[in-house]
Amino acid sequence: MSARVEKLLEEMHHHLHRELLPFWLTHGVDPKHGGYLTYLDKDGNPTGETVKTHLCQCRMIYTYSSAHRAGLGGGKCLEIARQGVDFMLKHFWDTEHGGWFWTCEQDGTPRNLSKLTYGHSFAIYCLSEYGMASGDPRGLEWALKTYDILQSRIADNWRGGYYEFLERDFSKKRPGKYGGDRKSFDVHMHLMEAMTNLYEATGSRVHRDRTIEIVELIFSRMIHPEFGAGLAQFSLDWQPLRAILFADVWGSDRDVEDDEGRPLNNTSFGHNVEFAWLLNHTIKILDLHRSKYHEAFRKLYDHAVQYGVDWERGGVFCEGPQDGPARERNKEFWQQAECLVGFLDAYLIFGDKKYLDAYENVHRFVMDHVINHAVGEWYPLFDEHNNRLWDYMGHAWKINYHTVRAAIQSEARLQRILER
Repeated sequence: MSARVEKLLEEMHHHLHRELLPFWLTHGVDPKHGGYLTYLDKDGNPTGETVKTHLCQCRMIYTYSSAHRAGLGGGKCLEIARQGVDFMLKHFWDTEHGGWFWTCEQDGTPRNLSKLTYGHSFAIYCLSEYGMASGDPRGLEWALKTYDILQSRIADNWRGGYYEFLERDFSKKRPGKYGGDRKSFDVHMHLMEAMTNLYEATGSRVHRDRTIEIVELIFSRMIHPEFGAGLAQFSLDWQPLRAILFADVWGSDRDVEDDEGRPLNNTSFGHNVEFAWLLNHTIKILDLHRSKYHEAFRKLYDHAVQYGVDWERGGVFCEGPQDGPARERNKEFWQQAECLVGFLDAYLIFGDKKYLDAYENVHRFVMDHVINHAVGEWYPLFDEHNNRLWDYMGHAWKINYHTVRAAIQSEARLQRILER
């Protein structure tokens, strides 16, 4: 067993330190205006598209800050994060209404003035991480400003949770594809992630209470009571709805042919496993009792192992029903990244070999197919036969957040397994 894990650790260490991190130490920064350019072709060169999304600016700040906290980059990661914070504070904050704009031009001119809760959650996440990494008081100051906006302008104090799609003045957007009548598992999972980081930075009882509140809301409203996997979208009063693609997106999502959206009986393997390992991190930071969540962990992980993993060709499919094989059988980069971390967490919690087998399956797929080893980053999308469908290295919605985090977290977990 130890030789097996040593081999996996050796490959992950090489990828992180010799391929992935070197790529992001030399790519992404906008030398003219500051912040980050995120559209990169298959060779890592800028494509000429220069729009800057608030989400990717946040995710880049988080990645470089977390890499610095992990002892990587020799100080350069922190420098890159700091200039990203400078750009974001200067250009994305709405000085009239408060909150963060959704997109800007390369020079920082606001473009899409919408206020999306997804972006605000990542602002809290990245700024608290940057504050812990740097000691720069602006990190925590602006994370707390964002938290105050979230609680005063975005929280649904009547039905619980948070509104997700808002206009510049925080009025709700129109219903349907504009999202004004919807809530989602995805957004609330990342709010849990953000609140956990904020609590780690502040130690405030209030932030701890808000994090626990979101965890309990997710389990009471967003997890299938029988099968234990996540439901995607809901009405404002928490009735499950068929998931649709929104006008303002935050990923390279593919729409479905049915105008009414994805089937109601549908779940994301990547989100389920990501939620599980993020919850495990929340439990650690908040010092909660893990045993309370063991059954929930089992259901989330076992569902992905049984239905999400491609045991024939390797990797993890995108989506499928709660009670059967995968329906959308493409393999996207971020699901692979989150399952690497999650399956190692499952093995560390339960000691069951099937989770290490699942990790090795995804690890092998990533190493052999997903990573562009000549460049250092990951290709974005494959079909079920492992044919590459898209080949860019960076996009408005694909940068280093999933890949670098997965490599750092996987390396640390593999080391823990060896030390056991």
